[in-house]
Amino acid sequence: MKRTLINLAAGAGLFAGLLMQAQAADLSLARFDCGTPQAPVAVNQRFSDTFAYGDLKLQFVFSCYLIKHGDEYMLWDTGHAMTAPNVAPKTSLVDLLAKLDVKPEQLKYVGISHYHADHTGQVASFPQSMLLIGKGDWDAITAPKPAAGVNAPPFAHWMSGGGKVEPLVNDKDVFGDGSVIILNTPGHTPGHHSVLVKLKEKGNVLITGDLVHFQENYDSNGVPWFNASRADTLASIDRFKKMAAAHKATVIIQHDARDINKLPAFPAAAK
Repeated sequence: MKRTLINLAAGAGLFAGLLMQAQAADLSLARFDCGTPQAPVAVNQRFSDTFAYGDLKLQFVFSCYLIKHGDEYMLWDTGHAMTAPNVAPKTSLVDLLAKLDVKPEQLKYVGISHYHADHTGQVASFPQSMLLIGKGDWDAITAPKPAAGVNAPPFAHWMSGGGKVEPLVNDKDVFGDGSVIILNTPGHTPGHHSVLVKLKEKGNVLITGDLVHFQENYDSNGVPWFNASRADTLASIDRFKKMAAAHKATVIIQHDARDINKLPAFPAAAK
């Protein structure tokens, strides 16, 4: 009994130490421009399977995010490739990171919301990073003949076994302290994920990936016609909204230009 109490005390002490270490971690969130914004585009036909938006035109943007956790980094999405026609980024992610004195090899993780080209275009620039991606999307990428819309070529390094990959079946507590959680939100693609970042000063931030594409989409539970599963999308939006309410989170819709100002302008970061 005495030994059990000693072990429990030691375990409690270890847990408290880990908790204090987690609470002391320096956490920040910065946005990168990962594609040149296009002119406003009509959204009714492509982004509503019920044609709900009439003549609405919106400015889309392409965003990536750097999460700093102590001395560790995670990149969330990698935007368009530098060769993408009409929408290629003006500055590569590698060069943007250099402006923050961060080298590619310092990125412990690269989290990918889903397999579309505007979120995966520069992933090959980070071969030393652990790839975190939904299992449904990883299965699609590694299929013998990837389906249309699955941007598989940039993942060749991981597909060949040259890099580490963790296919996510559910949520992922990235750093083990609850501060950054990749959320399972399937529907847009089979393994789509979003991310929750718990900042000390700004508070909780929920980043959508492509769970939704713009505010009107979010407000009306809109589903694009090209989503993998309408039912899964609606269930994921419901979960996301309930998490946003429970955590009093700032919601950032990655493609909505109106959400850019919810984070400081690069090179500044929210903390």
